[in-house]
Amino acid sequence: MTETATFGGGCFWCIEAAFEEIDGVDGVTSGYAGGHTEDPSYREVCSGSTGHAEVVQVAYDPAVITYEELLEVFFTVHDPTQLNRQGPDVGTQYRSIVLSHDDEQHEIAASYIEALDEEGGYDDDVVTELEPLETFYRAEEKHQDYFAKNPNDAYCSMHAQPKIDKVRETFAEKIDA
Repeated sequence: MTETATFGGGCFWCIEAAFEEIDGVDGVTSGYAGGHTEDPSYREVCSGSTGHAEVVQVAYDPAVITYEELLEVFFTVHDPTQLNRQGPDVGTQYRSIVLSHDDEQHEIAASYIEALDEEGGYDDDVVTELEPLETFYRAEEKHQDYFAKNPNDAYCSMHAQPKIDKVRETFAEKIDA
């Protein structure tokens, strides 16, 4: 039985590539959520006018990896203290956001974020938004599996590859062999 989690932490190409490394993840889909425009295009989302964030939907097997473990991966591969940006990508479309699919996910994510703040592992406050998922729009096909299709792309080499390397190092026991 597969469950779904939705996360936004900067460019979806990078987050997608990182999650695809994890055992128990059955698929990752790049898309848009958290906005007010119906079925927006990449260009519209990049303008910052739709209110959407670039996000990924992670289909996973909870018998292999838990939602909390997915949160751990998510918070490892992006900086949850950067407001409306990740690295060179600036705008609300790159905000840190967890979009819960049910009350249980919402509670787990809220506790996880609260614990991150209390642990004081960051120099700044965690600014990750937590909202229930209302609508997910799948991104255009050229954005799906972008890193796998474009491994020599300069942006991917500079931003996605370090996230993949971090996942492989930090979560070696959870890597899909």
